[in-house]
Amino acid sequence: MTGERSSEDDAESTSTPTPTPTPAADGGGYQPDPDPERVEFLREIADDVRGETSESKQLANILYRTSDLYDEDEDTTPEEIVRNVKFILEVTEQGGLGR
Repeated sequence: MTGERSSEDDAESTSTPTPTPTPAADGGGYQPDPDPERVEFLREIADDVRGETSESKQLANILYRTSDLYDEDEDTTPEEIVRNVKFILEVTEQGGLGR
């Protein structure tokens, strides 16, 4: 195009901007800005998918843990969440904590 804006350009410019992560206080990576709406959204999905199967419980736990990243009352980093998710997967693979 020759400098003209299309309706796609307008849609992109009016969409919700992606939050820019800010440096974590401990210097250990980046910390997204608090986003209460995202916390609520992720936790609602976690509640919806949680069921009787270990897979649904596992997915709900991962979603809930991920929501902590955007909760201003939680003190966590993306790295801690990755470690926690790996632990959840390992425990599930081994058949639970008690085995």
